[in-house]
Amino acid sequence: MVDSINATVSIDFVHQLFAGSTLAADSRATLLRDAGIAAALLDESAARVTTDQFATLYRALARALDDELPGLFSRPVRGGTLKFLCSGMLEAASLRTALYRLTRFFRLVLDDLRLELEHDGDTWRIVFEPWQPGLEARTFAQEILLRVIHGVSSWLVGRKIPLARIDFTYPRPAHASEYVFLYPGPAYFEQPRTAMYFAQEDAESPIRQDRRTLSAFLQRAPGDWLFSSFAERIVSHRVREYLEPRLHQALGADSVARALHMSVRTLSRRLQAEGTGFQAIRDELRRDVAIRRLCGSNAPITVIAADLGFEDATTFHRAFRNWTGSTPGAYRGGR
Repeated sequence: MVDSINATVSIDFVHQLFAGSTLAADSRATLLRDAGIAAALLDESAARVTTDQFATLYRALARALDDELPGLFSRPVRGGTLKFLCSGMLEAASLRTALYRLTRFFRLVLDDLRLELEHDGDTWRIVFEPWQPGLEARTFAQEILLRVIHGVSSWLVGRKIPLARIDFTYPRPAHASEYVFLYPGPAYFEQPRTAMYFAQEDAESPIRQDRRTLSAFLQRAPGDWLFSSFAERIVSHRVREYLEPRLHQALGADSVARALHMSVRTLSRRLQAEGTGFQAIRDELRRDVAIRRLCGSNAPITVIAADLGFEDATTFHRAFRNWTGSTPGAYRGGR
């Protein structure tokens, strides 16, 4: 999960997850309820769910469909496939060799595309080559498969691997701001091929896992490979981490910049390069913490408002509706 980032994701992720499913409406409602997601939020385009809720929903849907990439591709990826894949990668001499085995494995289980491992100067890249037309339009399937590849790779070497870059064939999506939690590297859209680039030194990293640690990794799936924190590399995450225990204080960019040992100008420039700004981060963090508190505790709304630095509950209600399109009470409907 996202380490101490308290992130949430767009309700669009839930819609996309259900898009390939043929489950009846009552079955979907049961899965949503069990994940703690209020069904009414599906009708709010600005709604959010916590990463825990999404991972729980993903896991339950995968079990219901017996498909570990639930409904994302034309052929189901049956339960146990991820375990079999990881088992075959454990004995590799390096991540590069493991990635090659991964590409061969998915060649056997997916009809929609093949994966190719290519050497490109000082990087190794995994490239998506569609077998069938229409893959470009299935952006969510590409996003999830890339997260599987990166999550498994990071687990194998025992650290979160930064990416040299990641390319997507499709235009920049509306939820592209979520990519800071999905991919630890610069993302480029409308590229000729979808591809994930690993630096040479990372590709040559030794495998540090074994069969004893595999079971624990699989038990935590998909959380460990869907959402990862790279706060040590991404300034916006560092800002969130600093602000989170101090939301009740009226901290400005100058205070945070000093705490991170940089000037306000440098902080602003680096955040801009990551596609965000100080006030946006502060508002997104307050929104995400509020949603997590509303969904995961019985704390009174007045207490949550005060903890997030709001003068009164009315101001908090107004801000929350602006953030999500719903009232705080709507987020307790899934409990």
